Amino acid sequence: MLEVKDLHVSYGGIKALRGINLEVPDGKIVALIGANGAGKSTLLRTISGLVKADSGSIIFDGKELLGLPINKICAEKVAMSPEGRRVFSDLSVQENLKIGAYLRNDKKDIEKDLAWVYELFPRLKERSWQMAGTLSGGEQQMLAVGRALMSRPKILMLDEPSLGLAPLIVQLIFDIIKEINKAGVTVLLVEQNANMALKTADIAYVLETGQIVLKGPGAEVMANPQVREAYLGKKKG
Repeated sequence: MLEVKDLHVSYGGIKALRGINLEVPDGKIVALIGANGAGKSTLLRTISGLVKADSGSIIFDGKELLGLPINKICAEKVAMSPEGRRVFSDLSVQENLKIGAYLRNDKKDIEKDLAWVYELFPRLKERSWQMAGTLSGGEQQMLAVGRALMSRPKILMLDEPSLGLAPLIVQLIFDIIKEINKAGVTVLLVEQNANMALKTADIAYVLETGQIVLKGPGAEVMANPQVREAYLGKKKG
């Protein structure tokens, strides 16, 4: 269980997150939707230790993460696939994936997990020795997710996994998110494509100007008239 309690984050005196309270139960897919600038990516970056919080608490499996260095947070089996993919362009697909396991020394299990990632993403296996910078956008997104999985996370945070991808690739990415979850990995998903996110999520939160304004089961949030109009392009009535 990941619990975020009364979390406040500022950038240069401007409040980015204001009293965020959020729960991600074990084994669930939790989606966070909202407009650009609402604070969604800031929340993921704060959980992963990339952004310093003003105050609050982030507890994962009973342990306080706030204030821990990034490598210690990773060691607690918290992983993130960042917005914009950010693969190591001059390294091969396989080298990128193995970087994801840099905190591990269980060589046999690393090879098993590499085989699992290649099973999830057959395209990556076909291109295992290709330089990551020469992959398509969709393939780079697969690689970013696969690299995060190589740390063998208990919780995987995905920041805009469908951004800039063709519809067929978006569907493929979301199918794989479901497969990852079925394998026992908890997922916290930040996604501009509210329709896909809410269809996939067990639980959803709506974030506006740094505050949670709505939460509930994914289907229930999807049926909310305000959400339908603001994020799904459906008019009331």
